[in-house]
Amino acid sequence: MKALRSALAAVGIGRRDRRKPVISIDDPGLQVVVWSYDDAEAASTALARATGWNPDDPAVLRHHLAIPGDVVDTARAVLAQDDWVLRPGGRADELSVPDLTPLVALRVQRLDALHCSQESSRMAGLAQRHGGQTYGWDALQPGAE
Repeated sequence: MKALRSALAAVGIGRRDRRKPVISIDDPGLQVVVWSYDDAEAASTALARATGWNPDDPAVLRHHLAIPGDVVDTARAVLAQDDWVLRPGGRADELSVPDLTPLVALRVQRLDALHCSQESSRMAGLAQRHGGQTYGWDALQPGAE
């Protein structure tokens, strides 16, 4: 068993990962470190231009969307199955979209281009099925101390 733990530690799996600080979607020191508000922009492009993003640390991924008010609870239940939290606000609030409720879906995760793209597609599908729209995504990490 000790040999297995040593082998796992050698490839970066083990206790060291458990000691990393955990962040919360409500941490007050979070700052936007990467964003993509253009549907045509690849997530890999957004991540490549991000100067403040630390790929080794978890981030709060936020997707901005707007859907009709009468389906917010349904969308919240669907997203909660995968640990997403749906809250009022976000970019759609600034854009004043008529007849739609501006929302932001948040979740703590490690960022990479594949998962950002997959979640963007998922949010677009959710919004479309419920008569809404998406307005891009951004990610937050703790600011420099």
